[in-house]
Amino acid sequence: MERRIGGKLLVECLQALGATKSFGVPGESYLAVLDALYDTRNSLDFVLCRNEGGAAFMASAYGKLTGTPGICFVTRGPGATNASIGVHTAMQDSAPMILFVGQVGTDMKDREAFQEINYRAYFGDVAKWVTEIEHADRIPEIISRAWITAQSGRPGPVVIALPEDVLAAETRCPPLKGAVPVREAAPADETVDAIVLELSKAQRPLILMGGGGWTLKGSRDLQAFAEAGDLPVLAAFRYQDRYDNHSETYVGDAGVGMTPSTKDLIKSADVIVAVNIRFGEMTTDGYTLLEVPTPAQKLIHIHASDRELGKVYQPDMAIHAGPNALAAALAGRNLQGPWAAWRETARRNYLASFEAPDQPSPVDMVKVTAFLRERLPEDAVLTNGAGNFTVWPNKFFRFGPGQRLLAPQSGAMGYGVPAAIAAKVDNPRRTVVCFAGDGDFQMNCQELGTAMQANAQPIILILNNGIYGTIRMHQERTYPERVLGTTLENPDFVTLAKAYGYHAEHVGKTEDFEAAFERALASSTGAVLELNVSPEALTPRQTLGQMRATALAAAE
Repeated sequence: MERRIGGKLLVECLQALGATKSFGVPGESYLAVLDALYDTRNSLDFVLCRNEGGAAFMASAYGKLTGTPGICFVTRGPGATNASIGVHTAMQDSAPMILFVGQVGTDMKDREAFQEINYRAYFGDVAKWVTEIEHADRIPEIISRAWITAQSGRPGPVVIALPEDVLAAETRCPPLKGAVPVREAAPADETVDAIVLELSKAQRPLILMGGGGWTLKGSRDLQAFAEAGDLPVLAAFRYQDRYDNHSETYVGDAGVGMTPSTKDLIKSADVIVAVNIRFGEMTTDGYTLLEVPTPAQKLIHIHASDRELGKVYQPDMAIHAGPNALAAALAGRNLQGPWAAWRETARRNYLASFEAPDQPSPVDMVKVTAFLRERLPEDAVLTNGAGNFTVWPNKFFRFGPGQRLLAPQSGAMGYGVPAAIAAKVDNPRRTVVCFAGDGDFQMNCQELGTAMQANAQPIILILNNGIYGTIRMHQERTYPERVLGTTLENPDFVTLAKAYGYHAEHVGKTEDFEAAFERALASSTGAVLELNVSPEALTPRQTLGQMRATALAAAE
């Protein structure tokens, strides 16, 4: 058999599995892999990033967008610790990802050698599986397991440590022959019958859907079932792109900034069919909307991973099934019930949530997002990091079936810019718009260099209000007028973006936005639009001054 070194075998295995893109920052600990990637340019590309955190965010977002593992390569020690934020985000997002980390040679293990870390211990709580390849002959076996593990059940990140001597060692072991399709667990016919029967007894049914692993067909099948039965569908935190928001059955999302009507919808439901969600803190409003461990509502919980069933809430029915298989099984079922008014009220409340007063700001984001709802194409991708500004893409945009939202369940600042770049790497012709606060943008603004070099420049909207908005909000609510550490002195964002080759403009008032955005769309270099947003416009319906006044009055 042909002899090859471990680094080349690893890359050949990834190619056989279908990998076409990888993200990373180079390091001497995995030079053998970089050498192998030299020969796979234009088939398995290496996207050169500026920081391992940005690279890992890109891989996480790529996995979330495509459903196939996002690949990231980083060096040992500091490279791995920088990349850990992306692993944590992929885990909470249920996004398939594989992080390859360089490691000291096997002859130096456990001596605290230069940049040595025990990766099984370090990543053990934030990844689905962590391992280290200790012999070159086992590379195909471990890569195959990692690929399947990242995609099966609840998708998530896998971390693989690569000792230098293993990558340089020769082996006669052949590469993998190809990918094995990962089939979802499917519900039995009698299980589907039981779900439909319980729903038919309901007065106030609710479908709560989300999680990773959805396909477009799965979303459409669930929509067909919900529309045929006139059932309201609520999306879990930051999964509103997995269901057509224009459907009359879509009634909003359960997440940060949840409306009172949405909270009441969950509390008042008598049967909740929870499809593929993990009952996170944001979706349950701090675990208050359903009682722990036994909810007052009848709960039917379906998840692709058996480990999620009963993890927080004891369901009346626990069903181990993938979301797409479950939706396909439900799609042909007939269901009728006395809940038309219930669904109509929920939809009406959702549509009313788009109504907000004029903002006390030079650039009014209510009007900006209203324009974007009409202007963006049917396959647009929106991304964001973390901060109060995320209310605009998360609460004031309606996602059609071909549009996507890449936003971190982990609440990680700095995710939006790398995620937008990853979306452009996947499809350079797709319109990608990143919403970023001024503080959020500066977490990973250096990745504009990655976008420039990879010719993958999105449109970035910087909502510049000169503060860390979310923390200032909590600060004024809890310690009014005692402001520390939340005011930012920012650089000239337009000049910075132009230095990276972007088209860039400062948008000083609302009426200038539409023309500026058209110029951004027409630019072949991507665009950065800095929006002049007042710190007073911290939330759509309450100003910063009103928050402070309310807190002072309560203190008195």
